[in-house]
Amino acid sequence: MASMAAISRGLLKRRGIVRSPAAVAGLGARSMASWFGHVEPAAKDPILGVTEAFLADPSPDKVNVGVGAYRDDNGKPVVLECVREAERRIAGHLNMEYLPMGGSINMIAESLKLAYGEDSEFIKDKKIAAVQALSGTGACRLFADFQKRFLPDSQIYIPIPTWSNHHNIWRDACVPQRTFRYYHPETRGLDFASLMDDIKNAPNGSFFLLHACAHNPTGVDPSEEQWREISHQFKVKNHFPFFDMAYQGFASGDPEKDAKAIRIFLEDGHLIGCAQSYAKNMGLYGQRVGCLSILCEDELQAVAVKSQLQQIARPMYSNPPVHGALIVSTILGDPELKSLWLREVKGMADRIIGMRKALRDNLEKLGSPLSWEHVTNQIGMFCYSGMTPEQVDRLTNEFHIYMTRNGRISMAGVTTGNVGYLANAIHEVTKSA
Repeated sequence: MASMAAISRGLLKRRGIVRSPAAVAGLGARSMASWFGHVEPAAKDPILGVTEAFLADPSPDKVNVGVGAYRDDNGKPVVLECVREAERRIAGHLNMEYLPMGGSINMIAESLKLAYGEDSEFIKDKKIAAVQALSGTGACRLFADFQKRFLPDSQIYIPIPTWSNHHNIWRDACVPQRTFRYYHPETRGLDFASLMDDIKNAPNGSFFLLHACAHNPTGVDPSEEQWREISHQFKVKNHFPFFDMAYQGFASGDPEKDAKAIRIFLEDGHLIGCAQSYAKNMGLYGQRVGCLSILCEDELQAVAVKSQLQQIARPMYSNPPVHGALIVSTILGDPELKSLWLREVKGMADRIIGMRKALRDNLEKLGSPLSWEHVTNQIGMFCYSGMTPEQVDRLTNEFHIYMTRNGRISMAGVTTGNVGYLANAIHEVTKSA
């Protein structure tokens, strides 16, 4: 077999390039070297790794309460009827051409009404710069890159704890991160006094990441009165609030109620940013459809901001996908389908709320020495149980129950069929705490 150097000499000769044998031999050595031999395997994602471990477990008793996706009372994935009907109407009737860089105009318009209000003056006055995004993750990343590009000396304050990917998003956008206190481990509720202190002590004009509703992973939200105090302090300090709203409608069953924090800030005259996702509230997890919006001072500023958001998106993915956007705009743009969606999203929220009550009731009937009031006080998909990593490990090793090691329980994975087993297992690993 010819050597790599000989092959290289032949190629160069045919192309009319003459190089010394030593140079050609060096070229052959380079081509045989491993370009990526230094790359180490990435650490497993703490959330997605739970599902991998669950799937590999052969036990018939295994339970997955780690996945952040809704399940019915049989533990099966759900496609909403409004989504099925929207797809039926779309199929064969619309083309699949590229969307504009900014995405679906109809989907964006419906998203803004959902977040800012059906009769929002800001929509009428065209003060909102908005683009379709790759679900909530993509919306956060677009905003993070926008923040870095146009306010390069700024930083972002992120609550402790938060969805783990928030840190990855702003890290990869090269935006410095600070944290603010949010959760109180002893009460398993909101550490409101510390939160307010951190808002007051942050430099004037800081960026803050806020969960609009159903805080992930704690399920702990400020009350309406607390949101008003937070908004007032933001006004005093001239902070910029960026809301991640991944659970509108899914938290309480009422999209208007779940948008209350945003509406309070709007009433108080803030300019805001907002990331919206349709993964949870429409079950469109794999469609990756969302919206990023930024409320600006006037229409001229909104046009400029939108143009820059599109420029950031262009080298990332060029245009957002069309199918999920068609589903959302079809549902929200049709009164009958929107009404069906509102009933279905309330049904999902009500099942989660019911499972919270069932889990707490079961634990109390078992005579647990601990208080489980926080299970029903928290809201949304997740329950921050207060269990330690060691207790979670016991749940996995002894009972084949899978969740993230911070003790976060996905209530979507709790059913009438497994809630008793789950409660018994939790009682066993916590009763001596």
